[in-house]
Amino acid sequence: MSFVSLSHTPATLGLGLLLTLAACQQNSSSEKKAAASAGASSASPLTVGTWRGVLSAQDQEIPFLFEVDEAGGEPVVTLRNGEERLLLNEIKTAGDSTTIRLGVFDAALVVRPAGEGKLQGAWVKYDGKEPYRVPFAATKGEQPLFGGSEAQPQSFAGTWRVAFKGDDGKTYPAVGVFEQQGSNVTGTFLTSTGDYRYLAGQAVSDKLNLTTFDGSHGFLFTAQKRGNGLNGHFYSGKSGHETWTATLDPNAKLPDANALTGMKPGQKKLDFRFPNVYEGGSISPSDPKYRGKVLVVQILGSWCPNCMDETNFLAPWYEKNKGRGVEIIGLGFERTSDQKVAAQKLLKMKDRLNVGYDLAVAGEASKDAASAALPQIQKVLAFPTTIFLDKKGEVRKIHTGFSGPGTGKYYEQEVAEFNRTIDQLLTE
Repeated sequence: MSFVSLSHTPATLGLGLLLTLAACQQNSSSEKKAAASAGASSASPLTVGTWRGVLSAQDQEIPFLFEVDEAGGEPVVTLRNGEERLLLNEIKTAGDSTTIRLGVFDAALVVRPAGEGKLQGAWVKYDGKEPYRVPFAATKGEQPLFGGSEAQPQSFAGTWRVAFKGDDGKTYPAVGVFEQQGSNVTGTFLTSTGDYRYLAGQAVSDKLNLTTFDGSHGFLFTAQKRGNGLNGHFYSGKSGHETWTATLDPNAKLPDANALTGMKPGQKKLDFRFPNVYEGGSISPSDPKYRGKVLVVQILGSWCPNCMDETNFLAPWYEKNKGRGVEIIGLGFERTSDQKVAAQKLLKMKDRLNVGYDLAVAGEASKDAASAALPQIQKVLAFPTTIFLDKKGEVRKIHTGFSGPGTGKYYEQEVAEFNRTIDQLLTE
């Protein structure tokens, strides 16, 4: 999914604390130097236990939980988003600065000690053209994401028909699915371009707060009950903001993900050749390796959490099924015009997610760039987009978005549909 700052990036949020550009550039430079000089390590301020982190953006607090443990005498961090656990094991300390690289994403938490059991610093993204820093602080100890009163919380459980509205006035539909135990609420929102992944938080009286932080996005959803519905706000990172309304509706659903785009009139095949992630090679669906086989083309970016979810499904699926006569090509659209840098980002993703299928550097990270790179398609609407080709090389289905494991039964339906499509194409 392209979130308002990504592609359908429902929002890119504004910093509550105003930082001058000069300060941003100076801090970003020092953070990169700290990450690079990993040689002279000092004692890490990351002590074993549970921590509550807080990102400060748009005059809001975006909280998340993480665990610190040790492996081989070195600290490792695990982000907690509901049931999700994201392992972060690239951690370097130099002087009083510790850099925690955020998984497959070109981002980090850069922290310093701020007293016993306290950290301060910033969430930094390195993959943009402008400095991207959000103030960060953390305190040690098991704590709820959100504080609350002793008032009996109202119920927010169920399936909701949702409409999001951006500050530009544009709207888009969504489906909210929430589970609740006492005051604790988990769930997510599904949209036509993907889902907002694992959300967790608390209900306090008639108010709801949900949050997630996966390294690429920091999201905060707030809502209040109004009669039979909800009115709320969605804050995303530095500056993204949207409002949303919801009505309880067990039959709420989205438009068919297989009907949102298609091939242009008269077009049946994809015609591309892009450099692969290894220097000197290239990839095309017309290559001998793919002839006579069912082929899946995945449009993705290493910066895209929904793409990470789809890749986490596709990578082990491919290892189990490649002997059946099926191949996958991942087309990476990255936040850089430098092909070598883009290849490095994709190779890091390939390594961390154990991707055994082929990856190519296809262009810069935008839906317009992806549409231009694949001119036979009407329009690329989301990252990820999945294209199914039959044994003759003809496009049989284009699936927009991906419902990841945070969506529960919708993810199971997504996987089942994928397998049905492949089984059908293999039998033809």
